[in-house]
Amino acid sequence: MELLKQVIDELRPKKDVVDKCTAVLNSINSGIKKKKIRAMAVLGGSIAKGTFLKNDYDCDIFVKFSLDCKKKDISDLLEKVLKDFPKVNRIHGSRDYFNFKLNRINFEIIPVLDIKKAEQAMNITDCSPLHVKWVKDNLKKNLRLTDEIRLAKAFCKAFKVYGAESYMRGFSGHVLDVLVIYYKGFIPLLKNAVKWKEQEVIDFNNYYNGNALERLNKSKLGPLVVIDPIQPERNAAAVLSKENFLLFKKSATSFLKKPLKKFFEKKEITIKELKDKSKHKKLVLLNVKAFEGKEDVVGSKLLKAFNYINKNLVLNGFTVYDKGWKWDKKKNSLFWFILKHEILPESLKRIGPPIKNKENVKQFMKKHRKTFIQGKRICANVKREFRKPEELIKFLKKTKYLKEKAKKIEVFIY
Repeated sequence: MELLKQVIDELRPKKDVVDKCTAVLNSINSGIKKKKIRAMAVLGGSIAKGTFLKNDYDCDIFVKFSLDCKKKDISDLLEKVLKDFPKVNRIHGSRDYFNFKLNRINFEIIPVLDIKKAEQAMNITDCSPLHVKWVKDNLKKNLRLTDEIRLAKAFCKAFKVYGAESYMRGFSGHVLDVLVIYYKGFIPLLKNAVKWKEQEVIDFNNYYNGNALERLNKSKLGPLVVIDPIQPERNAAAVLSKENFLLFKKSATSFLKKPLKKFFEKKEITIKELKDKSKHKKLVLLNVKAFEGKEDVVGSKLLKAFNYINKNLVLNGFTVYDKGWKWDKKKNSLFWFILKHEILPESLKRIGPPIKNKENVKQFMKKHRKTFIQGKRICANVKREFRKPEELIKFLKKTKYLKEKAKKIEVFIY
């Protein structure tokens, strides 16, 4: 397909990127040697696999420590090696790792144990170099798939279904690697995706012989089950949400019907577009300042804040036509809600218990002076607390829940 050839040409990065990453890698290995630490740094992630996208990548470097170091804090050992790099941040997690920016490239330096098989892992990250090796070994058999993986990544990023972070709940790079290799290409992946049923199983090595759903831990199941080729007890796609699973299927169907370049282009919605979209309706914009911290944690807080506001708008009787949010992965986030342009009535009907439940009816009547029966239930008209969405949001801003999720929230009504 000519379109895909054109897209691939635009997705392929410049070769000097790998040179810049290799220079940092060599510098880390020199530091390891000087400190006489039994470890070796290697490239990881999409840079190592050769599947990274032009102007859209980070560089992962795994520092593989000898198994002799398994009782030591290898993060502390690595920190000593990295002290000569500029503005190194230590990111706390199940095992601390490090990041910094150099030559306009974001580097993540991850300490791992130099394991040969998954069973030796002391931390989930220890298996990452094994995943890289698995992908590289399979791509050697079919080099064309390198660009096919790029297409899959760009496609998922365009529809915001890429990323395994808890606030994204999309397809991880590893899952896309496995899917493209399994189906032998991007188009075959899409053609099969449109036929996926919920709890579709992808078992590359046929480890479970068709019985994965029966044998896997139920907590690891999801709309898509991708058996990890390195850790078969793990569903590599466990984090994928049903919403993103369905959106991927829908997007695949649309592309196959009418292939267009825009399916691979990320598009950030603008305030002007939101205003145009919300004509004759009410547009509520929230400028949200995020707390500092680990990306996954901060993003998760913002998502919870967004869902909390949306849930309360609905519970208080407001009609939400459309909603969404975006975040620059730094300090600034934008929430938007397109609502029915109305001021809600002063009172609302509160439906009480069935009239046959006499004790509950008695309690309901104690709370409400004027009651009436509708159908088989007792009801009452009560004064509505919030008639405008801005009144509700002003109240929500002061709640402990939102104060813990966002540093500052500014409200704009259009």
